[in-house]
Amino acid sequence: MVKRHLSRLYAPKSWPIKRKETKFITRSRTGAHSLKESVPLSLVLTHLLKHAQTRKEVKKILTEGKILVNNKIRKDLALSVGPMDMVSIPSLNEAYRVLYTPKGEIFMLPITEKEKDMLLLKVENKTIVKGGKVQLNQSNGATMLVEKDTYKTGDTLVRSLIDGKIIEHLAFKKGARLYITGGKNIGRIGVLENVEKNMIVVKSDNATFKTAKEYAFVVGNYITLKEQ
Repeated sequence: MVKRHLSRLYAPKSWPIKRKETKFITRSRTGAHSLKESVPLSLVLTHLLKHAQTRKEVKKILTEGKILVNNKIRKDLALSVGPMDMVSIPSLNEAYRVLYTPKGEIFMLPITEKEKDMLLLKVENKTIVKGGKVQLNQSNGATMLVEKDTYKTGDTLVRSLIDGKIIEHLAFKKGARLYITGGKNIGRIGVLENVEKNMIVVKSDNATFKTAKEYAFVVGNYITLKEQ
């Protein structure tokens, strides 16, 4: 039986919560994101956006269909919400992109009306399917078939949440602007300087640092956090 709740003391470090309040908190239902890298939609409303204080208030807001995640109405308070997801509240003219702080905690970055219809997806790997077409396996668990194999693992696809089409292709190459999604440099922005097998060298405003290649997410100019 799947557990619906989680002890606050053992909640992932990415959850921006106080550990010594009520004993239990809603457990995110893993799907596109793992438990470690996501928060439940209820926590987004109570702790991150502070639009609700109680579980009852969260249920009311969700039942009324006021919350959209990646442009779809969501009513599951345990839905996992993670990095690069888009959360919008049309009735309040609010839209956010889910990101990490430099401390590794999930936070909501306010975005513009235009940005809310754009989803950044990393190409995790590729497979050849029947007919010789290439299937791109993306960071949110989604897949996409393409006729021409012009994409590489590590590239980012900027996809429209309206029609699903690719708006822009951001290549993982020297000079690419990156967002770091893990390790001790999580939450930082920098420019790719070099690739050394499974490690990369990234240059930010203040320093040059190394991190695992798997933590690199090409974002171009779509994320405007101050480089650190």
